[in-house]
Amino acid sequence: MAEICWEEPFCAEGSACFRIGTDDQGKAYIAVAGAEDAYVSDSREALRALIHDIKAGKADHLL
Repeated sequence: MAEICWEEPFCAEGSACFRIGTDDQGKAYIAVAGAEDAYVSDSREALRALIHDIKAGKADHLL
C-alpha cells in the first residue's frame, strides 16, 4: 500500500475536521481528522471534480 500524504485538516466551527491526502500512485483520500484509517479513496481526477462541483454549489442542498 502506498503512503498517504495528508494535508492539514479543514475545519468548520463546531464541526468535524476533514483531511485530504494523496499518494504517489495517483489516488486521493478523504477522512475525518483523527480517523484517517477509515478513508474514502478515488483518483485525483475524481477529487478534483468533486471539489469543483462543491465550489459550483452542486452540494448546497446538503447544507
